Amino acid sequence: MADDTTNTSDRQDSGKPAIGAKLRARRRALKLTLQDVAEGAGVSTGFMSQAERDIAVPSLTTLNRICTVLGIAVQDVLPGSGPAPEATRHDHRQKLSLRQENPDVTAYERISTTFAGSVLNGVIIREAPGYRSEPQSHEGEEIFFVLEGACTVELEGNRVVLEAGDSLHFSSQRLHSTWNHTDSETAILHVCTMD
Repeated sequence: MADDTTNTSDRQDSGKPAIGAKLRARRRALKLTLQDVAEGAGVSTGFMSQAERDIAVPSLTTLNRICTVLGIAVQDVLPGSGPAPEATRHDHRQKLSLRQENPDVTAYERISTTFAGSVLNGVIIREAPGYRSEPQSHEGEEIFFVLEGACTVELEGNRVVLEAGDSLHFSSQRLHSTWNHTDSETAILHVCTMD
């Protein structure tokens, strides 16, 4: 996590966020196999095993699907999570990276808060050059707005190149992924509904 508000109880001895350990503990508490969770979340058993060991890095959408299978909220496994005020100040945004070995590869800044009945999730995604997200589909809808740089969004095999100032709004049920095809960082405002 990029800011200094991280709760040390959310970290392993190495100082890295313990997302995988939390997923594993919950799965074991429910007496589920890796295969049970993987099938329910739409990922491979190998990917799920690597995610529990903090080797593979799930996107927030994939992490949401895994948490849904485990019956917990994404906020329960992210470091520094907790109740948030309605206003999010630019210098107090929750910042996180799911890639502990290199936190600058893909980083997220949460711009939305949660409350009973909320359905929107908003983040600023900072993607390093060459980063590709895994293809996924799920319920809801999404908006990408490129703040800086450029990226390619692939929707069911069709590529859409977005540059700074461009946006894309689509049904999340369509298989989609993103790719920073440039040689510089890309910043994307991403807003989606998630169940």
